[in-house]
Amino acid sequence: MCTAIRFTSTQGSMYFARNLDWSCSYGEQVVVTPAVVRPISPYGATETLDHPAIGMAIPAGTTPLYYDCANDVGLAVAGLNFPGYARYEEGPVEGKVNVAAYEFPLWVVGKHASVDQVQAELDQVAIVGTTLSPQMPASYLHWIIADETRSIVVEYTDQGMQVFSDGFDVLANQPGFAWHAENLRSYLNVTPNSPVNVQWNGVALEPFGCGGGMRGLPGDYYSPSRFVRAAYLNANYPARETEEENVTRMFRTLEGVSMIDGAARMIDGDFERTIYTGGFSALTNTYYYSTYDDPAIRAFPLGDFDLSGDQLIVAK
Repeated sequence: MCTAIRFTSTQGSMYFARNLDWSCSYGEQVVVTPAVVRPISPYGATETLDHPAIGMAIPAGTTPLYYDCANDVGLAVAGLNFPGYARYEEGPVEGKVNVAAYEFPLWVVGKHASVDQVQAELDQVAIVGTTLSPQMPASYLHWIIADETRSIVVEYTDQGMQVFSDGFDVLANQPGFAWHAENLRSYLNVTPNSPVNVQWNGVALEPFGCGGGMRGLPGDYYSPSRFVRAAYLNANYPARETEEENVTRMFRTLEGVSMIDGAARMIDGDFERTIYTGGFSALTNTYYYSTYDDPAIRAFPLGDFDLSGDQLIVAK
């Protein structure tokens, strides 16, 4: 399970972050893909790239299997678990731009400069469940795509390609985005303000302190609850100016929906926890991340890497 957010600074710079929640790591690392890299692309969607990418991925030869990534012009994408709803094509669709599910994040940031550019092409795209190898089955996901202007959610279901404008700048897991957005109407009463003093039968009642206006905000790890809580936190966090303040905002906001070991057992018996939190600053083109076992935030500016080579770069 996962949660993602997007927001902008007081200066309009975008920050984009996500939690990856699961029971274990799959060897993901911070990976840089120079634009001259030639990934394995079954239908040619990412055969050539226009922008370098940086993000969290499993490197497979020259092919990065990105969980989330961003490019040098401030476009970012993250894939979040969407089982039971995602339905990919079994093979290429004639007349469409066929994108394998595993390469969709790279197609977004490697071939485009803005959300507008991506959205203009999505009605011509088919997402295909082709795998890179039998050992790497397709993950059933939906995606949040963001830049400094806005974010959208992309879902490929039995109804085909669906694109939603995401004014909340938040995404969690199943059910679909439209359901999550409608569900927020159940929490119109939630506010950061304290309740006013009242009198019952002439007796004055005062709140114990701040936070009383938040009563009713769900505190569990269920996907609908995380969406509501992330949307509330993201909407009410005061806009900040500096890089340091906004990086703090990314990680503190996602701490509000991070999963603690032992609290939520998966169907297979393992406990789910937040494996890593990753975030991107479009102001400095820097990818930040921390892990469950090491909360220290590490920073990897894209400009620190030599982008002239034709191989993936694993950040150290």
